[in-house]
Order: sequence, then C-alpha cells, then structure tokens
Amino acid sequence: MIRRRTLLYRAMALGLISPLTACDFDDPMHPDLADKFLSAMSRWNDMVQAALFNPHTLAPSFRPDQITRPPRFNAFYDISQAPIVSPATWRLALSGQIADKRPWGLDELLALPQESQITQLTCVEGWRTIGQWSGVRLSAFLRRVGADLSCRYVGFQCADGYYTSIDMASALHPQTILALTFLGAPLTPPFGAPLRLRIPTKLGFKNPKSVVALSVTNHYPGGYWEDQGYNWFSGS
Repeated sequence: MIRRRTLLYRAMALGLISPLTACDFDDPMHPDLADKFLSAMSRWNDMVQAALFNPHTLAPSFRPDQITRPPRFNAFYDISQAPIVSPATWRLALSGQIADKRPWGLDELLALPQESQITQLTCVEGWRTIGQWSGVRLSAFLRRVGADLSCRYVGFQCADGYYTSIDMASALHPQTILALTFLGAPLTPPFGAPLRLRIPTKLGFKNPKSVVALSVTNHYPGGYWEDQGYNWFSGS
C-alpha cells in the first residue's frame, strides 16, 4: 500500500511539473511567476511528506561508540553568541489550545519520566551528526498539560529569537522529546540549554534550541527558515 501510494504521489508531482514547458519565466509581464511556482511546489512537497509520514516508523538508533565526537555546533550565529539562559529562572511558557497554561520550570520537567535516544541529526546543508539526547516525551507532556491533540500545529519560540513549528502527528511521534541532556550531561548554551526539541524524523532546523515557549494551535505558525522559503514539513 505504501509503495503504491508513493508511486501515485510521484505521478501527481510529475503532472504538476509538466506545465512548466509552457511557462516563460523571463516574461516581463509576470516577473514573479517562478517564485509563485516554487512556492506552490514547496507546499505540494509538504503535503506529500505529511501524507507519507508514518507515526509508528522509528528513526534509526545508533550505538554509543557511533556518537560523533566532538559534537558539531550549528546555528544562524557564531558559537560565541549562543544565548545563556539561567536554569533557575527559566520557565517554559504555554499558550494556545492548552488547558493548563501554567509555566513549567526545569525541575518540574526533570521530575517527569525521561526518555533517552542515540539518533542522527541531519542538516539541510548535507552533513550529519550522531548524538545522545534525553528528556521528556513531547506526547506525554502535551497530554499532561491538556493540549488539544486534534490541533494541527505545535509551535516553539526560542531565547535566541529563533522559532519553528511542527505538525501534531510528528509532535506525538514516540521519538520526539523535549531534550534536557546531551551526551549524558545537562545541555550547554551552544547545544540548546536548558531545553531543546529533539525530533529525529525531521531535518536539523526543525530541532529548535533554548526553547522558552510552546504553543498548540490551528493557525499556521511558520518558522525562521520556513518563512524564508524552506520546506515546512522537512522530514528527514
């Protein structure tokens, strides 16, 4: 069934591409034709990826000896500019379709059951790194605060000004966690202290660091890179 569905979507995608032969991207009367087409194709890609996403399929796990050392830093700023957030005063703000919007402190999150994983982070630039993360399963946290799981999006705001959002099916995936530790120790500022999203079924830029706010909504929240043209779903 999955193979037949995949072939169907590929055929439909080719059907969308075929009108290109009749389009003149240099037409001075339609200077933004290419941008409009690429935006439409990006939305199409998001729809196809979402349709093919299986919430029960796990991303590969790795052995401890396969962990990348030293770990690789990546952000839209230099490592020296990584935000320093005080664990003692940090709070995770909640908004949107959530019954209990009380902010959560770090100690409260650490008191919840913790999940650990050794998974691969895949960057949109092409490189990959394997790390060990531990934290609270996002699905359990959303249920704990009474989030409306029928909503379409979960959005994240970060201390460094970054923001992104994911679909609810991916948020409920068993490997999606609110990570609190990295390589067996509390997160450090370059790697997202005090809390980051770890979602191995998506590309690296969908793993926001230094998260300070979480929202559940049916209104499209966008994202830092997504609003600049990156595919929103971005499954890896």
